[in-house]
Amino acid sequence: MLTVSVVGCMTQGGSTMGEEPTWAELLLVFAVAGVIPIVIGGAVIFSLVGLTMWVTAPLRRRRRNASDGV
Repeated sequence: MLTVSVVGCMTQGGSTMGEEPTWAELLLVFAVAGVIPIVIGGAVIFSLVGLTMWVTAPLRRRRRNASDGV
């Protein structure tokens, strides 16, 4: 016969939940959670625009010089 022992499964007494957060703590958590994607997304967009301008600068210079010579 096979028996399974479940001794020690629920050994911790009392509540395992911490205290409920205050409104200020909740607002702070939501603000940080909202700001992080905005900052990261803004940095990515800013980097992509800057790299695009840097890569296409020689092409814009050539076009401007060609139109000045006409």
